[in-house]
Amino acid sequence: MNSLLPVSTALCLPAPDITALIQGRIIVAIPRMFIRVGQKFALYPVDSSSIPLSIDKYYCSNFLPVAQSISKQCNSQEIFIQPKQLSLIPEDEQLQLLLSTESKVLIQAWAKCELSQIIDENQFLEKLSRLTIWTQEGLEKILHKQQHIFLSYLRVYKLSQPYEVSLKVEANKLGKFIGLPKPLTVSDTNPILPDRTFAARKRQLEKLEPPQHPELEKLLDVLSPLTVNNSTAKQLEKDIHLFLGWSNQQTVYIDSDLAWTNEITVLGNRSQEDEGKSNYQAGTDFENIVRQSLEFLGFTIDYFHKGGAGGVDVFCSHPYPLVAECKSGKKIPNETAVQLLNLGTLRLKSQELLKQATKLIIGPGEPTTQLKDAAKVHGMAIINPETLEKLVKLQSKYCNSIDLFKLQDFLKAGQSDAEVEKYIAQVEEEIKLRSHLVNLVKNYLQNSQMDSTGVDALHGAYFGSNPPQPLQTKEMHEILIELSSPLTGYLGRIKGTDWNSDKFYFLRELII
Repeated sequence: MNSLLPVSTALCLPAPDITALIQGRIIVAIPRMFIRVGQKFALYPVDSSSIPLSIDKYYCSNFLPVAQSISKQCNSQEIFIQPKQLSLIPEDEQLQLLLSTESKVLIQAWAKCELSQIIDENQFLEKLSRLTIWTQEGLEKILHKQQHIFLSYLRVYKLSQPYEVSLKVEANKLGKFIGLPKPLTVSDTNPILPDRTFAARKRQLEKLEPPQHPELEKLLDVLSPLTVNNSTAKQLEKDIHLFLGWSNQQTVYIDSDLAWTNEITVLGNRSQEDEGKSNYQAGTDFENIVRQSLEFLGFTIDYFHKGGAGGVDVFCSHPYPLVAECKSGKKIPNETAVQLLNLGTLRLKSQELLKQATKLIIGPGEPTTQLKDAAKVHGMAIINPETLEKLVKLQSKYCNSIDLFKLQDFLKAGQSDAEVEKYIAQVEEEIKLRSHLVNLVKNYLQNSQMDSTGVDALHGAYFGSNPPQPLQTKEMHEILIELSSPLTGYLGRIKGTDWNSDKFYFLRELII
């Protein structure tokens, strides 16, 4: 790996097909010629007007919304962005923006052919369709038109930066090679899929084995129409792609749906700067983003309860009662504690219930000495917006990494930022350990050329791997079970007769 290679040609493929290759959704392409093993080329996206059927008949249902979106973008007015702007755009939307009605495109990836097959019998098409993005009808149409299907297995690599090409590509070039204006120097350091994942997918396609998790692929059929406007469905779709091995890397951009996480500290400081200016809106904006942050962390917000005058700013009902006051200004005044006690009692209708509830004061200012003392007496935690933002960003990077009951233990009475920072560091160390174990499984299997291995062998290798902390064999097994859960999917597990005979194998990276 880490070789610099010259590439002077590009294979023209439909833009949706290249999206699927870059996402790891497929590892094969259907060119109009036989491509020899070892041949290297860039992937040049063209519009879908030359495919043999309409979009809805050519692509499978779980990929159709992506294909339709890209096709629509290709047929709209010219859109072109500079490479330096590309990193600001979600990866699954980039290709849509890279195509225009003119001849400018940005090439994002290159590929090397690992295997070529010729399919000339209908009997294989139903199984091939189930393992790719093309419908059986679409494959039959290609076979009828060309008398055979050239199937090229492609190892795809992302370019370090997009490569702008200004070429007029004729419709009859779809599925064929074109020459690049000048050779492109590429590197094999950034494969879309890791070696073992690609090898497993390649073997599955060669043997036309059925999908391992057809029920999840059916779920994708249901999710796909919802992902256009529903961020939760979109995230679940990404998680399923990762579990199925269609994608390897975690998202490296800031999702536009999460851009607000950068504003928590900003709005807190703004409310502080606007102190004395009667800027009601600044305080309201801060209160709203605190409410949004707590909900993002997993609290259930009572939206029937409104903050403002006469009410506690935020009330959370689950997983445990939490009342919060948001305070702007350079100082958090003494009466904040009194307000939280009085308004919290009104909301919970009982001093005893309030005593049991978690009480939180969030503000950018310095608490007065009297407030710190009152907070300790009445069990109120005080944190600043920066600490809240760190919690939210950790949750956004590693979904559900924040355990609210564990967090509750660190919301100590009085100024609590240092304690919450300890919890954040604890979670980060737990993630580092799990990432280390995932890499341990990957490297051990690569070095031993085995498909799976047991916990005893892994525990032996662990001591020589510069481990982040000591682990007993049973402890390691418990974490390996967690990492091989269908809800995480970093490892796979072959269940044995007892815990010591379980086997584990690598699925995808846990990037930190």
